[in-house]
Amino acid sequence: MSEHVGEGSKVILAGAGPGDPDLITIKLQKYLALADVIITDRLVNPEIISRNARKDVRVIMAGKQGYNDASYTQEQVNDVILASAQEGKLVLRLKGGDTAFFSNILDELEMLVRENLPFEIIPGITAASGASAYTGIPLTARGFAQGVQFVAFNPNAQFSEEQWRSLATTSDTRVFYMGVQNLKLLTGFLLQYQCKPETPLAVLEQVATPFQQVHISTLQNCMTDFEGKQFSSPSLIFLGDVIQLYPRFSWFENSGSGTVFRALGE
Repeated sequence: MSEHVGEGSKVILAGAGPGDPDLITIKLQKYLALADVIITDRLVNPEIISRNARKDVRVIMAGKQGYNDASYTQEQVNDVILASAQEGKLVLRLKGGDTAFFSNILDELEMLVRENLPFEIIPGITAASGASAYTGIPLTARGFAQGVQFVAFNPNAQFSEEQWRSLATTSDTRVFYMGVQNLKLLTGFLLQYQCKPETPLAVLEQVATPFQQVHISTLQNCMTDFEGKQFSSPSLIFLGDVIQLYPRFSWFENSGSGTVFRALGE
């Protein structure tokens, strides 16, 4: 442990939810009001901070973004957390979604333990759960899917043939994080390993925000149906029969997102 770490130092690792500023925990709200320093990912809704944090809080934007060399590396994020804690501050590290879903929390935990810094973890609503709720697409549903699998996909993903075959042939709902920029590669693998071409596929764009959009297709047709589309980050891919339920239960679009968010903010 560094000799310069103050007695009051503590780091809070917290999930800030999928976008809607009202989808945070009461515990996070309390720590937002207490934090000396907030280190936030780029996907965290800034309204969460402006509504709840102290006016004199120091906010550090430390977002990581794939394919963007100008964004923070994980090592730089760790350095910022450590430097703030070494000043004896209460540090709140905000992550989009939940802390445990594809968030690189392991790197930060290892640093905190190595430096003997006290820490606390606060869960948040992960993007998949938020997407399910705000589109009305259940992750599991009797007669449609008995389970759900969460997968991070990019061109460097190391999946064995057995893993691809299992992903392609399961009746579970599959949720792919970070896969939209490589949708053609992903669908190619799934079709190669015998996923049914007619399997429903949805790209869920900026869920739980006023900019939410839902794009429905099938595994076989999505590249044609989505040709020329540029999906905004964050976006998720849902694959499975539960997508058939979307037209019946899509409450968010039918209610008018702008009206919903104005009511929530009042």
